[in-house]
Amino acid sequence: QVQLVESGGGLVQAGGSLRLSCVASGLALSNYAMAWFRQAPGKEREFVAGISRRGDMTSYADFEKGRFAISRENGKNMAYLQMASLQPEDTAVYYCALTVAVWPVTRRSNDYDYWGQGTQVTVSS
Repeated sequence: QVQLVESGGGLVQAGGSLRLSCVASGLALSNYAMAWFRQAPGKEREFVAGISRRGDMTSYADFEKGRFAISRENGKNMAYLQMASLQPEDTAVYYCALTVAVWPVTRRSNDYDYWGQGTQVTVSS
């Protein structure tokens, strides 16, 4: 049974940092490209960042402006999203997702095969 579990979300003040983690089980993470998405209340789910299967290529949404960094450790079946200089508009549920699609990363949520349950990130002003 494939399972993705995110952790690391929470409440942080504007300007603060968080590191999200995603652990995969039931599959070999190295066989999938991976991405983080987010969904704020009343808004559509949007792409945040993606990383290739080997972790040698990354792609970011324009809004993150160099504040976020995606990484992975295939040997541990883990992936991460380091977020800095967080702003209230970053408040959302953050999801990790996996896709068998080849690079360049797809930013369409429908192209992803597996999803975690999400972790809430709340940034106060």
